[in-house]
Amino acid sequence: MLKQHQITIKDIARALGISPSTVSRALKDHPDISEETKAAVRRLANNVNYRPNALAVSLRQTHTNTIGIVIPEIVHHFFSTVIAGIDDEAFDRGYSTMICQTNEQQTREKMAVQTLLDKRVDGFLISISKQTEDASHLRAILNNGIPLVFFDRICEQVESMRVTADDFEGARIATHHLIGCGCRRIAILRGDDRLLISRQRRDGYITALREKGLEVVPEFDLEADSPEAVAAIQDRLITIAAELDGLFAINDNTAIAAIKILQKNGYRVPDDICVIGFGDGPSAELVSPTLSTVEQKGYEIGREACRMLLEQIKSEVVAVDFETRIFTPTLHARESTARRI
Repeated sequence: MLKQHQITIKDIARALGISPSTVSRALKDHPDISEETKAAVRRLANNVNYRPNALAVSLRQTHTNTIGIVIPEIVHHFFSTVIAGIDDEAFDRGYSTMICQTNEQQTREKMAVQTLLDKRVDGFLISISKQTEDASHLRAILNNGIPLVFFDRICEQVESMRVTADDFEGARIATHHLIGCGCRRIAILRGDDRLLISRQRRDGYITALREKGLEVVPEFDLEADSPEAVAAIQDRLITIAAELDGLFAINDNTAIAAIKILQKNGYRVPDDICVIGFGDGPSAELVSPTLSTVEQKGYEIGREACRMLLEQIKSEVVAVDFETRIFTPTLHARESTARRI
């Protein structure tokens, strides 16, 4: 026998032509909702035998003052700065944090979510792994009435609050900087297209080229988003290097690995090829030449993501009117693009 579909707040909202948040507030007798709307919501809720999810209610009523954080890598500079921002905001508001690292594996991400659910955290802050395609474990968080905010790498399959850098605009800024340095044949080292941030940075690069009337060359589009990945495609990189005068890499570590390979093969940076990265980690100023890059504002993203999550936890209503807050990256021009033109 098939299990009957459980009526949700979204079902009631759809039937009445109002937002899920209005339904939620009406059921809680919120003063901002008119008596007429409250009556209509309650009447329909009674007619369809609506019952709140018992587990969700239980979790909302039992606070641990703990936030769960799920990230791909703890040692990555960007994620470490995000964690610093989250931790400072949480501490200031009387919350502690529990951090789980996925090592870019969906299996470990699912285990991390379950572990944090078992620990009864009050909310989740998540940046998904490169492998994440099945979003059932992420939907389960919201289905259990627990607030969730994505940061940096969002899951497109799950509607939730989000905080990101403007990856499109950051890549556009970086590529425009290369063009301003006299570059006309610019390659990109990009990430996996399964990730939205990878697609957005690639789109920003392409848009900048087209805005200046420059050719988008398919052979100049290389998938490599880590030093290991750059090493794996170094033969292809050196094959096209003679045609290049600029290179945009999806992150700083990838850019630095590319610089080392180019230098090893006799290319001068920036005289022969200008290189720019994305992230502005400490290594950007340690490499020779120092690396031009765009800053992601990881600390600010972390504080804002935590702030958004705590607002939901305090209101005891999981957000249904979802919001995305975006930080625009800032250019830091250094020696790797300091070509005389």
